[in-house]
Amino acid sequence: MNKNWYAVCTKAQCEKKVVSLLTKKKIENFCPLNRSVLNNQSSRRKVLQEPLFPSFVFVYLSQGEMYAVQQTSDVISFLYWLGKPAVIKNVEIEHIHLFVNSYFNIKLEKTAVNPAGTLSLIKEPGIELNSREFSAGTKCIKITLPSLGFCITADTVNNSADIINLTFENSKILAQ
Repeated sequence: MNKNWYAVCTKAQCEKKVVSLLTKKKIENFCPLNRSVLNNQSSRRKVLQEPLFPSFVFVYLSQGEMYAVQQTSDVISFLYWLGKPAVIKNVEIEHIHLFVNSYFNIKLEKTAVNPAGTLSLIKEPGIELNSREFSAGTKCIKITLPSLGFCITADTVNNSADIINLTFENSKILAQ
């Protein structure tokens, strides 16, 4: 049986519940969580984890297992493209996974869907601030996901203690 990644549409704010139910059914799934940092009045930092793709959960299964997913509570349907469930490329899922583990405050932007397109990584250098003590700058890193029709973007702040570089090697992103 040939397995692929598919996107499943869920009811609003039910992504974590659907993940739990699919895990109980032993169906491999992935719900990327965007970590955002909030500073509250008592000067404490709180990290919120919200789904990066609202109302979507990704599942890895064969076509024979689709019925079990559709019968799961709070699942609406699969995401369709040209009358068939849209297949999400493995490399895109890997990059989403690595991206959400590497960055906070990720922004999601819609783009044109192009299932034949290739995944692209864009780094945009920012303004460098230099002084005797340290040098810091910001960079914007963006990954285009053609089969989903989205770009995910994150701002990085680089200083001498914390520099994250992402590079393509064998069509995988590696954190250095």
